[in-house]
Amino acid sequence: MRKPLIDYVAVFRALPGMVALLTPDLIYADANDDFLRLAGRTREQLLGRYIFDVFPENPNDPAAAGMRETRESMLRVVATGERDTMALLRYDIEDPRRPGVWREHYWSPVNAPVHGPDGQVALVVHRVEEVTELIHARGGTNGGARARVLEAELYTRARELQEVNERLRQAHAHEREVALALQAAMLPAPGPTGPHAAAVRYRPAVGALNVCGDWYDLVDLPGDNLAVAVGDVVGHGLAAACTMGQLRSALSAACRVADGPAQALEALGLYARFVEGAEATTVVTTFIDWDSHTITYSCAGHPPPVLVHEDGIVTFLDQATDPPLAARPEHLPRPQTHTGFTEGATLVLYTDGLIERRDEDIYTGLARLAASLTHHRHSAPEPLADALLADLLPTTGTSDDAALIVLRL
Repeated sequence: MRKPLIDYVAVFRALPGMVALLTPDLIYADANDDFLRLAGRTREQLLGRYIFDVFPENPNDPAAAGMRETRESMLRVVATGERDTMALLRYDIEDPRRPGVWREHYWSPVNAPVHGPDGQVALVVHRVEEVTELIHARGGTNGGARARVLEAELYTRARELQEVNERLRQAHAHEREVALALQAAMLPAPGPTGPHAAAVRYRPAVGALNVCGDWYDLVDLPGDNLAVAVGDVVGHGLAAACTMGQLRSALSAACRVADGPAQALEALGLYARFVEGAEATTVVTTFIDWDSHTITYSCAGHPPPVLVHEDGIVTFLDQATDPPLAARPEHLPRPQTHTGFTEGATLVLYTDGLIERRDEDIYTGLARLAASLTHHRHSAPEPLADALLADLLPTTGTSDDAALIVLRL
């Protein structure tokens, strides 16, 4: 059966109900026939014009809030890329044939994003249903009084709902500001690592506050050597981030006094038993000795670091793996081992959000990571980190957080 050719412009114009398309700057890009008919405007009066120049607010109504609320809803769609459904709204329209005469109108608006190829909002779909006749409906002498009461009650409840939603948005915005400040304090950019370039990346889970339980750290060791670690606390949000901050600081201190990564993780494991939410945290720590060109590592239930040689050979450092922190009923020593490297190789540490998917085996994710590293192995750490995120993370985001360190040895 031949697939029918569809004229999507004609479909849009014929859509039932009022639908308009606006740019992210809230300029009219198009409107369907019902929108033009019910709004009393021609297409030429709309296209290329700012929405609130075409439909200004009624200057005779000092309590009018329709323009402000509609603008805020549309800008939220542009900023978040998510649909925004508004409460019942009164927004009067000036009679195009009688300047200065305003007609009372009630609307039920929904604003939705249209994403472009880059994932950003390219257009805002503005769909409105006029409910003026419903609000003004009367049902006879006895029913008229009841209808007027119901009308007033409906409109009042809708306005209250809009005010509650606005307070919730403000509270969420404040919480997100706190979360961003917390993230910046806990996951700073790496300091100087001498001639060895490093890049770090952090991606929160979809729907998270931009903070999580994943962390990375680079710690200076005696003899100009370096410790590199990543960890993953179970959970998302502020509670997981606070636990992460405690463990990250404790591990940073332990690395500076420990004889090796295993001893540092042993100290961290003892500490984790007394930190709420730290159970089952996974961590991997590597000590890099530049003079002997060796990496000593120990892993507490975490995905293995990857060593990428200049010839494209990829080695997973998985020979010193042990259970996560505080997972055993009693404390036991942790294993560690070491491997050599040549100058110009690349060490990559990451959390499981980079490789794991619910619908596939973890080895599939590890193979995808190895293939990406082989392909981009000659890239500097910054572009390599970006390439790994592009190759491994879905464009729509993931349900788990991801942290990443790329270090040129």
